[in-house]
Amino acid sequence: MAHGLSSIDWHAPWLLPWRERGQSIAQQVKLGASVEQACNASLEGLKRQLTTQPQSSRAICDVQFVPQSALPDDQAYEQFIFDTQSVPTRDGLHDFFNALCWLQFPLAKKQLNQVQAAAIQAQGVGAVRGPVRDAVTVFDENATLIQLPDELWHALHQRDWQTAFVAMKSTWKDVEIFVFGHAALEKLVNPYKAITVHLWRVPSGLAIADWDSWLAQDLRPEKLAAKPFLPTPVLGIPGWWPPNESPNFYADAKVFRPPRHP
Repeated sequence: MAHGLSSIDWHAPWLLPWRERGQSIAQQVKLGASVEQACNASLEGLKRQLTTQPQSSRAICDVQFVPQSALPDDQAYEQFIFDTQSVPTRDGLHDFFNALCWLQFPLAKKQLNQVQAAAIQAQGVGAVRGPVRDAVTVFDENATLIQLPDELWHALHQRDWQTAFVAMKSTWKDVEIFVFGHAALEKLVNPYKAITVHLWRVPSGLAIADWDSWLAQDLRPEKLAAKPFLPTPVLGIPGWWPPNESPNFYADAKVFRPPRHP
């Protein structure tokens, strides 16, 4: 199978929301399709399915996936997507997860691309991205959406790892988590303790089916520029990785940095 897709463990907790579609696409790649071909086939299947379910509010991805060779050498990747509604896609884990995210969160991914394209048009490509483009990149590559109680969010924000991950361990069973960033998903194929994601909080009470439309509205340039991310070692989440059952797991200050003090 192309470039590492065979090593994906679809039973890993962080891949549960991605498993149904992702496993099917990976199987098509195993049978000889390229990643972009398999993703386009999945998209066509989704369109046919939703045609028979007109009452569905599910947004349909309106881009297509094309080979990386379709991207001109002199054009920025983000601008090309904006101009052509086509996503250059290589055969590998990174672009596989990126395409999967386009299929799952089409409105949010389109909004990220529009914000990027607007920043490029205003500032040019340049060596320095600027705060908005930089934040979009962080979100696109590494964001994790999370819906959780205020007390738990506060503990994470204070880097009070013992409270967040140990004392409040039972609270996590009701937390909704969606690893959005495709670079984070790629890293998690071969998990290691120091993997850090950037949490983006989802309002309580919002059904997962509505996360995409909400997120597309929430990803405003001014909010992104403020970088309201919460960096968190993702494999500290109780139940996600067997090593965190050890009493000493959270004592590693290089990964779980000490709490903030007033």
